[in-house]
Amino acid sequence: MSWDKELEELNRRRDMADKMGGTEKVERQRSWGKLNVRERMELLIDKDSFREIGKLAGRASYNEDGSLKDFMAANFIFGRANINERPVVATGDDFTVRGGAADAAIWQKMVAAEQMANELRLPLIRMIDGTGGGGSVKTLSSSARTYVPFVPGWEWVVQNLATVPVIALALGPVAGLGAARLVTSHFSVMVKELSQVFVAGPPVVKRLGEDVDKEGLGGSHIHGPNGVVDAVATSEEEAIELARKFLSYLPSSVDELPPRGPVEDDPTREEEWLLKAVPKDRRKVYKMRRIIENVVDKDSFFEMGKVWGRSAITGFARLDGWPVAVLANDPYHYGGGWTADASQKIVRFMDLAETFHLPVVHLVDNPGFVIGTEGEQAGTIRHGSRAMAAVYQASVPWCTVLIRKAFGVAGAANSNHSRFSYRFAWPSGDWGSLPVEGGIEAAYKSELAASDDPEALRLQIEASMNAVRSPFRTAESFLVEDIIDPRKTRSLLCEFAELAAPLRKTGPSGFPLRP
Repeated sequence: MSWDKELEELNRRRDMADKMGGTEKVERQRSWGKLNVRERMELLIDKDSFREIGKLAGRASYNEDGSLKDFMAANFIFGRANINERPVVATGDDFTVRGGAADAAIWQKMVAAEQMANELRLPLIRMIDGTGGGGSVKTLSSSARTYVPFVPGWEWVVQNLATVPVIALALGPVAGLGAARLVTSHFSVMVKELSQVFVAGPPVVKRLGEDVDKEGLGGSHIHGPNGVVDAVATSEEEAIELARKFLSYLPSSVDELPPRGPVEDDPTREEEWLLKAVPKDRRKVYKMRRIIENVVDKDSFFEMGKVWGRSAITGFARLDGWPVAVLANDPYHYGGGWTADASQKIVRFMDLAETFHLPVVHLVDNPGFVIGTEGEQAGTIRHGSRAMAAVYQASVPWCTVLIRKAFGVAGAANSNHSRFSYRFAWPSGDWGSLPVEGGIEAAYKSELAASDDPEALRLQIEASMNAVRSPFRTAESFLVEDIIDPRKTRSLLCEFAELAAPLRKTGPSGFPLRP
């Protein structure tokens, strides 16, 4: 007695599954400049670490004698794998099988992948290409009925946002449920000119009278700046590398702490350039990203959402190996002021830091909420107040460095003032209820109107106020805790990271990230 025949059948079916949608469909995918799902999987995970689950699931046809005639695997693969020697759940849509449509899917596989990540507390990576299990009108003819829409397993998708790191890569046209799966993640990436994201594609949109191609409807030039995705890559390889790097800063689940990375940079390193990083002329801009890169571990800054809400800078970094969340202002955009978009970006980032127990380092140059008609129409005060609430709700260790401006309500969000202020200021610090330059006209309106020389009076008032706006006056009253040599910033931040490390707590947060 032997099972050799059955094992031969097993291997035959596995070989058929490896052919995906067949030679013609795989070649067509290659002609579009796209990798197939198994090539992507090889790039994403550590070599020889993939244990596929459900490989035999698909559609088979049989001869009259009951023997297997043909077999086509389902258009979704998943399994357990390693990334940087850490276990993950890796998944991928196979566009070569019916373009990833629902009528070629076995939805139980997708649900099982989400559930596996949740219950085993493993990071989840979704490589999405097509509708990602979404609907197809061909389903109507095959099932001879319609149904009230529901999404099987969506409860696991939602729970995973509060439980494990979820990364989603758009690696082709992504529509409907695929688009929803993309954005319901902690980190999402599109590939320039290769991937497009939309609720419904051009043929459907055309019925509404709008004739547009896929790129014009949902290209990365639209969804990078509007915040639908967190990053735009130039190739599939870069997108996959971004996924691997993002994961390196996070724990495998909320039940663990972010792991310390390599300690390869002197925590006491000082950069002379920091002495002249901020111009003495308050009207001049400077490069905040260069400051960040000088004070964190070398080559460790990983930015997210760079082209959305551009007055705010958000990203991960390491300090003496410890991973932290970095929030900063970019004076090149609205002087660093918080716009509606920047505020939404900050809320999302604070939720991410809180969910995965990352201490926050806040580098502040905030002149306040952006004012004017555009700001009012965008609802800046509502979105900005949500961002301020997110700062005040954060329970992770927090360190603030006041680089330059901190004005008004938005400036007050430099930290939660009811907590101990682990805070430093540079000598370039400039703060208050509103900038002197903009507040004189409002505060001295009647005096200026009555003056024979309003401009001379305005300059006189400004000069008198400038005499007391020195940060040293603030320090005298202990209204700012410390003023430091900018070159000492790195060593002090590394000290903060060391102090914060044992204070981090595991477990679910009170308000996990929402898409």
